[in-house]
Amino acid sequence: MSAETKTTCPYCGVGCGVIASVDDDGKVSVKGDPDHPSNYGRLCSKGSALAETIDLDGRLLYPEVGGERASWDDALDLVANRFSETVAAHGPDSVAFYVSGQLLTEDYYLANKLMKGFIGSANIDTNSRLCMSSSVAGHRRAFGSDTVPGTYEDIELADLVILTGSNLAWCHPVLYQRLAAAKAERPGMKVVVIDPRRTMTSDIADLHLAIRPDGDVALFTGLLARLAQSSAIDQNFIATHTEGFSDVFAEASALSFSDLLDKTGLPAMQLREFFRLFETTEKVVTCYSQGVNQSSSGTDKVNAILNCHLATGRIGRPGMGPFSLTGQPNAMGGREVGGLANMLAAHMAIENADDRDRVQRFWKSPVIAARPGLKAVDMFRAVADGRIKALWIMATNPVVSMPDADAVEAAIKACPFVVVSDVLGQTDTTRHADVLLPSTGWAEKDGTVTNSERRISRQRGFLPSPGEAKPDWWQMAEVGRRMGFTEAFSFHSPAGIFAEHAALSSFENNGSRDFDIGACAQITAEDYETLSPFQWPQPAGTALQTTRFFAEGGFFHADGKARFVPVKMPVSDRTTAEFPFTLNTGRIRDQWHTMTRTGKSARLSAHIAESFAEIHPRDAIEIGVSDASLIEIESPQGKVIVRALVTERQARSSLFVPMHWNDSFAAKARIDTVVAPVTDPFSGQPASKNVAVAARPFKASHYGFAVSVAKPQQLEAAYWALAKADGGWRMELAFDDAVEDWAEWCHATFDIPPDVEPLGYADQTSGDLRLAFFDGDRLLAALFLARQPVAVARNWAIAQLSALHSNMRKRFALVAGRPGTNTPDPGATVCSCFGVGVNQIVSAVRNGCHSVEAVGKALNAGTNCGSCRAEIRGIIDGCLATAAE
Repeated sequence: MSAETKTTCPYCGVGCGVIASVDDDGKVSVKGDPDHPSNYGRLCSKGSALAETIDLDGRLLYPEVGGERASWDDALDLVANRFSETVAAHGPDSVAFYVSGQLLTEDYYLANKLMKGFIGSANIDTNSRLCMSSSVAGHRRAFGSDTVPGTYEDIELADLVILTGSNLAWCHPVLYQRLAAAKAERPGMKVVVIDPRRTMTSDIADLHLAIRPDGDVALFTGLLARLAQSSAIDQNFIATHTEGFSDVFAEASALSFSDLLDKTGLPAMQLREFFRLFETTEKVVTCYSQGVNQSSSGTDKVNAILNCHLATGRIGRPGMGPFSLTGQPNAMGGREVGGLANMLAAHMAIENADDRDRVQRFWKSPVIAARPGLKAVDMFRAVADGRIKALWIMATNPVVSMPDADAVEAAIKACPFVVVSDVLGQTDTTRHADVLLPSTGWAEKDGTVTNSERRISRQRGFLPSPGEAKPDWWQMAEVGRRMGFTEAFSFHSPAGIFAEHAALSSFENNGSRDFDIGACAQITAEDYETLSPFQWPQPAGTALQTTRFFAEGGFFHADGKARFVPVKMPVSDRTTAEFPFTLNTGRIRDQWHTMTRTGKSARLSAHIAESFAEIHPRDAIEIGVSDASLIEIESPQGKVIVRALVTERQARSSLFVPMHWNDSFAAKARIDTVVAPVTDPFSGQPASKNVAVAARPFKASHYGFAVSVAKPQQLEAAYWALAKADGGWRMELAFDDAVEDWAEWCHATFDIPPDVEPLGYADQTSGDLRLAFFDGDRLLAALFLARQPVAVARNWAIAQLSALHSNMRKRFALVAGRPGTNTPDPGATVCSCFGVGVNQIVSAVRNGCHSVEAVGKALNAGTNCGSCRAEIRGIIDGCLATAAE
């Protein structure tokens, strides 16, 4: 008999409902919640694999001080004393919190309350600064509030969906599924994808605009000029509900068509078709995400988009509006409680004296932060130069995720006092902590999160807290009490925190603020436990309903009107003769943030097991890089070494490298070490999509692939990438020079008993070497070496870790690096959910499966999360094209 718990996925901002089941033996399984209005039972590959990421391997189970185990009392006393002493000696701005969209709203609320209302500084910022702060700034400039107007349903109701700076298929897969299903039901629906790369999302596009990096401001400014001269313009909405149209119209009209072609890099025919689609389609939703936000002109990009929707009155009505797609599971919840350094709780403004007074009176706090604090990039600069002397990092890994990451690491390392709250004991950031505090993880956490459509859902724990791990809210409440603020932090459960958060949202709110969940201000512990997903606003005394904003005006500037915001054309090309490539960073389908959770899943590492750089074939030829070789990427900030992926999906003179890999999974793949700390002047968000870099081949004397039952404790190689695999671990390797004794290297690296001799093969002419180590019938480790990137059936080799090798024929097949005729190789994984490889799909196509649906019926591939459907379609098209030649 399994016990089921309804909770919420901890990955992206879609906010999918999850049902977690624990059977009598303690085994956990997960499935989508069919009743949750965000996903209606759908889950992506990451959500489907959640049960594979909750083991205790590497968990931080006890507090540590100076690297030694400590009691909670000693650790918390030290944190409280050091922060109090630092504030007393150097003032409140000498301390800082750096928090995370991985925190629950209750955690976020107490961190914000402690820092802004009781320490008296606004030096609390969040990794949401890195993904959504340009949306916040754009919303506030246009609407007077950080309000997302629409709902997910609008994406399904629209006749034209524009996806700009959003690889929806990989970054928000469940929303992509909802869009794909709507388009299949209504084939007349049009989808436009605006992205320099041809991503998997482009598979659904009727029109793909391969825009020049940072060309979005020009594109939407040009669109506004076209709309202003057409019948699509809504003069009544503009006159009644907005201000400033004449200024932005004059600005837009000054942009010539030739300038527009130059700044966007798009063909004239494509531009005209995009303008025509927007002009002639009333029901338009423009979804935007990191490709818009992560820019030095991110806020202006957002406002250029909002200007077009305001000018046409296409906002707040079914199937119409701009839609900001949130990156993290609770970035919205963090924004609601003032988690950003330039905001106050309940969407109140730190620069507004009345709001500061209101929050201070509600909290009954001795002080209130009087000015905005340091945003993330500036915060770590202040850590580096000594202005910040005590730092508390919660649920995030800035040594991997911040731009100029090596400088951030040096700053943290030099800071006099660093506290880190995390679930893992060893991350790139925790290794520099003076105090480590063990936090509860997703399976144990209890609280709320808010998704991209303003829907608040419960996250419920279904496993006991391991060791001495404690919730983040509890840690902050304890420190607050120990700093002398006993009454204000006397919380004993997240329900009480949520009730206070709700009460603050409705405190002296007569409709002048968008965020109001006063209906929950008196919530009981029992009601909190059974709380169903609901969308804000939810004022006291109102019935539950789905809400859209602004169809009839009602904006949150003092006069109730929206603002058209003039925008500036950015300098889009940062390349130089020394750094001629434009680097774009981002997410991939099956990994999340810095891989501290998803890196535990063999299934999620099967699709892409190492970092890579997408490069156009002509660029690859020009710099001497071949497919699957290694490429070195360098900027003035640092350098990385990753695998080359030569593909025409990538634009000329541009590179794409994923953001996920850290020092636990690769030797030199922390891509943010090369990203310059350039930020948007309004939002402070770093420009992670347009970085000038150099690229060159990385030459190695030997390349290797290895599998091992034991996790290597240390890999001595010029390049390595490590990934979890079924039965053990897989490794990609490269060496500057040949190792004198490869067998000895294997014994040391893979912890093989000294009496175990390898079965081997060596070719002195080619440089090929194969070594396999067996303990009885079991494979312990195998190493495959060559002077070129190793051609070995990787998934088949990995499967040998779990196979029996009772006869020499099977052992020699392994040494040969290829399966026998009776043991087919599935090929590289395409569908992570069902472990289906490319060779299996090719075989199915050759046997008559000429559609994605037919492949799904034969192999199950693409029938769960659907994220691989575009890749499957590409394989089908390639097979059919080859057959037709």
